[in-house]
Amino acid sequence: MDQLSTLIYSIPALLIALTLHEFAHGWVSDKLGDPTPRRNGRLSLNPLRHLDPLGTLSLFLFHFGWAKPVMVNPNYYQNKKQGMVNVAMAGPMMNFLLAFISIFAYYGIIKMLRIGLIPMHSGIITSIFDYLLEFLPFLLSYNLGLGIFNLIPIPPLDGSKFLNALLPEQLYFGIMRYERYFAPILILLLYTGILNIPLDFVNDALFNLMKNISLTILRL
Repeated sequence: MDQLSTLIYSIPALLIALTLHEFAHGWVSDKLGDPTPRRNGRLSLNPLRHLDPLGTLSLFLFHFGWAKPVMVNPNYYQNKKQGMVNVAMAGPMMNFLLAFISIFAYYGIIKMLRIGLIPMHSGIITSIFDYLLEFLPFLLSYNLGLGIFNLIPIPPLDGSKFLNALLPEQLYFGIMRYERYFAPILILLLYTGILNIPLDFVNDALFNLMKNISLTILRL
């Protein structure tokens, strides 16, 4: 597959992974009583409201990255620290859900092809399922990468919000003052391959788990 053809599959997959990741953050914060994401227009499925240039480039190049953080106000939460953890977890959990749906759908289509449930005499139907069989691995890959990478406890990633639940507030907010300096460092770590071994290990483990569950359910 040449690079131009790859874009037909990778760009939609990338936009879906990033958009629903950030939407999940905003939706959970909104449900916890915080109107900030809604006021800032982050309860939206418009990808342009959620893209972070460096994070998107990183995800496109390395399959690990981040989106523009959703601004929230934990003062609206009944339990500030628990609320921050719930909001932080929402993004990666959405990505893992999408990853599982992707791999389940992929093997589901393969099973339907094997047992003849997909009428291959129709050109339109054949084209749709051919596209899905190429598209779903990209959707799986980007969602796994985005979900796993964002659990790293380094700003601006979601994992850094767990520090709020573990560290004294003064120390946590002292660290977060330097949040803008961490993004280039993360890109450098990815570029040099320092994070490849642990990230790939977790990625492969989750992939195999989701694959085995899907194959068991589908009896393939």
